[in-house]
Amino acid sequence: MTDSSQIRAAKAGPKAGKTGKAAKGAGRRAPGRPGPDSPDLRERLLDGAIACFARQGIAATPLRAIATEAGVTPALLHYYFGDKAQLQEAVVAERVLPAFGRLREPLLHAGDDVAELVAAFVKGIGSLVAEHPWLPALWVREVLCEGGALREVLFERIGPQLPQMMAARFAQAQQRGELNEDLDPRLLMVSLVGLTLFPAAGAPIWRRMFQADDLDFDALRRHTLALLDRGLAAG
Repeated sequence: MTDSSQIRAAKAGPKAGKTGKAAKGAGRRAPGRPGPDSPDLRERLLDGAIACFARQGIAATPLRAIATEAGVTPALLHYYFGDKAQLQEAVVAERVLPAFGRLREPLLHAGDDVAELVAAFVKGIGSLVAEHPWLPALWVREVLCEGGALREVLFERIGPQLPQMMAARFAQAQQRGELNEDLDPRLLMVSLVGLTLFPAAGAPIWRRMFQADDLDFDALRRHTLALLDRGLAAG
């Protein structure tokens, strides 16, 4: 090989090496991106997010805390959801709204009987809380408290589907003479929430206060139905 050929080969060699390294790097996945055989972690990440949101509030929960709860890296959260706002919307769309949607179904089929409608709501809330224990705490933090991140979700996406629908059906029953005329149908809905969702949210308090660990949500449901059906009358 001539000197000039050796010089050309020496120049070509490093370039070829760089090309090989680039090709090798091209097949390497970016940090935080799961491999082709990795399990879909979306459900685990949503579970971790809603657990953190219920425990410490949406605004106070950084993505790193959610990643720790789910046992992943923050980069993986970004891969699946982009940012916290998109993650919050996913929690609403895939956890909160479907939960209330399942509550709505039995109410639609409860018929026009007021007692049946009320019983369906009380039983539905009990089942909802049993299936989604995070719901009462999240409701208190993000709907009831001023500045809660989910208050507008209630007004715009849950309200027309549940409480407003129930109040309208109570008003119709009242017009038919089937409901006490002294009751306000809107406040009746408020009272039902106060007898179901609020006691569920306060369960850690009243269980400790009354040493009532023996009372589960099914006992709460039975108590609420008896109170609504018979009031304080004995027998």
